[in-house]
Amino acid sequence: MSTFTRVILFTDTDGRARFREEALALDGGSPAARLSAPQPASGLVLRESPVGFRSQFHCTDAPQWLIVLRGRMEIGLQDGSSRVFGPGEHFYSADTLPPGATFDPAVHGHWSRQLGDEPLVTAFVKT
Repeated sequence: MSTFTRVILFTDTDGRARFREEALALDGGSPAARLSAPQPASGLVLRESPVGFRSQFHCTDAPQWLIVLRGRMEIGLQDGSSRVFGPGEHFYSADTLPPGATFDPAVHGHWSRQLGDEPLVTAFVKT
């Protein structure tokens, strides 16, 4: 059976952002076009971030897919690690503030930045 690797940015039990990967089964469709089960979506937002863009630490308001359409994006975590995503790459951003927590930029969230010499264009698919 074929699978699709979903990269997930999530809030762990200690309140810190982490990455993990999980396989989504591509068990529908036909041998020529394997399909996953439908994934929930409620809206699409497109964003262009200029050369030099960098955010502060923040959490995702609500889970969403982020797909890089053009340029390169780096996501950094509190532990000092980061991942870079280029055109056609994605992650599922579910790094939300834990229930009842007050945002602490020394503990919660992730930062993002544009890399290289072209603007970053992303698609956010709200779930």
